Formats: sequence, structure tokens, C-alpha cells
Amino acid sequence: MYELSYKLNNMEKRQQLEAIDKMLRELEDIKNSQAALLKKVSQVEAENINVGVALLDKELPDIHEVADANLDHLSQVLEKLQVHREEFVKKHKLDVVEA
Repeated sequence: MYELSYKLNNMEKRQQLEAIDKMLRELEDIKNSQAALLKKVSQVEAENINVGVALLDKELPDIHEVADANLDHLSQVLEKLQVHREEFVKKHKLDVVEA
């Protein structure tokens, strides 16, 4: 009975680990999208140097700053979630291969 309960609990923990892994992948996708956004904003800023649209001169630096801050924040969250994942694996002995 104990072994069955352990196996069920272990299955539940493995499902939780799979969910954490999925969230890590999704956050990595968001981070990549944010990096692409930042690159596009930089391109528009560079193009506007030649054109000189005052509206863009005023607004783009703020957009750039927010996008850059979001990218930094996402990187921090990803690092923390990865540490959480590693601790979760150790705590629940999910790195041990079952026979």
C-alpha cells in the first residue's frame, strides 16, 4: 500500500515537474520575443536618426527602456525558476531513475 501511495505521489510530482519545464520553455519564448521587440525598437530608433520624427525621438527611448527592463526581469525570473526546478527535483528525488 505504501509503495502504491509513493508511486502515485511520485507520478504527481513528475507531472508538476513537467509543468515547471513547460513554463520554463514558455518563459524562454517570451524572453526571445522580448529580445526581438527590443531589436526592432532599436532599428526604428536608428532609422529615425535620418528622418527625425519628433514624436519618435520623444517616445522611442521610453519604449526601449521598458522593453530592456522587461528583458532583464524575464531573465531574472527564468534563473529563479530554474533554481526552483533544481530544488524541486532534489527534494522529491526526481533525479533518481525508478526501476
